[in-house]
Amino acid sequence: MQNPSTQEITGQLADLWTELAPALTEWILNFLGGVAVLIVGLFVAKWVRRGIRKIFNRTDFDETLEKFITSLSYYLVLVVAAVAALGMMGVETASVLAMLGAAGLAVGLAMQGALSNVAAGVMLLIFRPFGVADFVDAGGTA
Repeated sequence: MQNPSTQEITGQLADLWTELAPALTEWILNFLGGVAVLIVGLFVAKWVRRGIRKIFNRTDFDETLEKFITSLSYYLVLVVAAVAALGMMGVETASVLAMLGAAGLAVGLAMQGALSNVAAGVMLLIFRPFGVADFVDAGGTA
């Protein structure tokens, strides 16, 4: 059995580096692009949240509804940014979106009663039959 010489090993390593360098460079650039998309998405989410708060401050909607909608919009923008960043990094976004949809459906079906109560609460906040400081007596419960 022959031992390879130092020149042969160096030549093989140079050939390996020649083949790997473009792929490694592309992977690093894609990763940095994904991180940049996440950072921009974070700033856009904060900007959207501030804009929605300004809109709600001009109207007379309930404070609780304002907090609910601003946080919902903030997290929706973050999810869109995360999916876009994963797409930049080379992950198939169709499978990620299918997984998110299936998880949302499963959680929605599992929490059907609780989500109907949340929807009823949002409707109460939108139509405002009573305000934050009002006293409510319903069915003997105050």
